[in-house]
Amino acid sequence: MTNVKKQAIKAVIFDLDGTLVDSEPNYFEAEKKLFAEYGINNFDFEMKKKYVGKSTKDTLTDYKKNYSIEESVETLTKKMNKYYLDIAKNNTVIFPEMRKFLELLKANNYRMALASGSSSEIIDEILFITGLKDFFDVTLSSESVRKGKPAPDVFLEAAKLLGIPPENCLVLEDSNYGVEAAKNASMYCIAIPYFTEKPLAQSFLMSDLLLKDGIKSFSAEKAFKWMRNIHKE
Repeated sequence: MTNVKKQAIKAVIFDLDGTLVDSEPNYFEAEKKLFAEYGINNFDFEMKKKYVGKSTKDTLTDYKKNYSIEESVETLTKKMNKYYLDIAKNNTVIFPEMRKFLELLKANNYRMALASGSSSEIIDEILFITGLKDFFDVTLSSESVRKGKPAPDVFLEAAKLLGIPPENCLVLEDSNYGVEAAKNASMYCIAIPYFTEKPLAQSFLMSDLLLKDGIKSFSAEKAFKWMRNIHKE
């Protein structure tokens, strides 16, 4: 958006995992169970970290190749989704300030979308479990587009379904891949890194607002004030 007049924000697009809900530990446990089926017992959280923000399909495609798993990606997805939902049904935590932000946006008639790398089955179930479904005008999985993050496809499709130009959309993201996708879509982006160890990935510096300390530094009221005034700067 350099050298271009800033546009008012008319819609907000949320990532799901690590942004709205603290789901990464649940995914890690599900992936460990999946790997155990194939005799792989050395998968640890450090290995998991580099896939945070990637779509389920892209992640499992890499796992299949790296660990020489013969099952199809489709079969692996079904198995992992089952493991994940068994865990998530009783262990999904919504970040409180994110719920407040959703409520603020809803009260002020902003259109909202959820655009996630998780499968549609996971998105629907998590929104049902958490009671967040009614906040969103559009929900979209990377399964529905050609390329997952960091490609902009899922965000551009969300904007299209919302009926809002990309330059009038704000994305909230916790991963470097998601930030890249948002900026590749020419959208505003608030980056809230899930992993805050320094140095942060360079991609985070592309964001319009970077909260280096992650979700603990996110304030619904401050974020709302910032987005209402960004086009006036």
